[in-house]
Amino acid sequence: MPNTVLVGAQWGDEGKGKVIDVLTREADWVVRYQGGNNAGHTVKVGEAQYVLHLLPSGILHPGKVCVLGNGMVVDPVALVAEIEELEQRGIRTAGRLFVSDRAHLVLPYHRALDEGRENRGGRAERIGTTRRGIGPAYGDKALRIGLRMADLVDPAFAERLAPRLEEANRVLAALGGAPIDAAEAAARCAGAAARLAPFVADTAALIQRAAAEGRALLFEGAQGTMLDIDFGSYPFVTSSNTTAGGAVTGTGLPPRRIDRVVGVLKAYTTRVGEGPLPTELTDETGERLRRAGGEYGATTGRPRRCGWFDAVVARYAAALNGIDYWALTKLDVLDGEERVRIAVAYECAGRRLETVPADARRLAQCRPIYEELPGWRASTREARRFEDLPAAAQTYVRRLCELTGVPLGLLSVGPGRENTIRLAI
Repeated sequence: MPNTVLVGAQWGDEGKGKVIDVLTREADWVVRYQGGNNAGHTVKVGEAQYVLHLLPSGILHPGKVCVLGNGMVVDPVALVAEIEELEQRGIRTAGRLFVSDRAHLVLPYHRALDEGRENRGGRAERIGTTRRGIGPAYGDKALRIGLRMADLVDPAFAERLAPRLEEANRVLAALGGAPIDAAEAAARCAGAAARLAPFVADTAALIQRAAAEGRALLFEGAQGTMLDIDFGSYPFVTSSNTTAGGAVTGTGLPPRRIDRVVGVLKAYTTRVGEGPLPTELTDETGERLRRAGGEYGATTGRPRRCGWFDAVVARYAAALNGIDYWALTKLDVLDGEERVRIAVAYECAGRRLETVPADARRLAQCRPIYEELPGWRASTREARRFEDLPAAAQTYVRRLCELTGVPLGLLSVGPGRENTIRLAI
């Protein structure tokens, strides 16, 4: 398999976990390059279901090497819990998992600060974060006061933690929050450090060596293009670069070693949290999609906002990421719809827009210009070839590819591994 970056092409929750699970069979290494445990991948293996927050889903495949890259922010206590849960279920991590010594830490005060800032003011001021401390941790990284995995496993970590805790407690007091107990925080970190020390490594050097040896590398992004800190619907975004460029800065692999980019799209649109969603359906149709698609956040359990497919967003994501082909998921969720709609452009203040505006306030004012197609009112779950799909479903998928200018490479028509159609690409 060529060295591949897998990115979400909407607002996250596109079904990347399943697509990664499929592509991992052809990869030697699976590397996650950004985000923290604010993301979640749900992977179904037979009758077993796994929800992963920090670990790449390649960990479910025996013999695959998995990496948490330097572009991530890692909650060490949460990572230990995730490792322990997998090992209790028979998934071995020793010798297969490596965590970058340059990855920044999410510490107890980051979570408390995240909570305090989200609770401050009214709903209009909320970003809709998962309150897992991701934004404050990335903020400390940018301020150059963050602590990293290399610090965690150093015997002097408690001395480095103390001034950070003291400063954070002053901010928490100003936000009306309770202070973090320094002794308890230090003890929890020390326990995590002892468990994680064997996994911590210079992962950039490991990845570069693997690429030089011809290993097939799969780079796994979290969230989606529209949550990118630079190109998403700012400020209602995450705190890292979710786009394909993040795979380079978040791992240490040279740009020339990336061979292809796969974009993951849902056959409709969803979003968790605050911010504009032009095709949002607040009626019974939106609720029907939510129920049929099980649209609840893997990390938070929050109900996802649902809407029709947005080709404007998909085109934008294709151009930003240089997407070579689409992996389209959850086509089966539309099986019961009599008519399906596609937003082909926006109308804003009397003007037609073909791309996504930078200003989230302007995006919130955009109204979708729809193209309507007949639904298929038949199950797609049994299809094992594209030609097995109902004719109207084939027409719908082809139209999505025409509107976005990107071919289809993989199609998911259900949650299981067997509900996946690979196309010749």
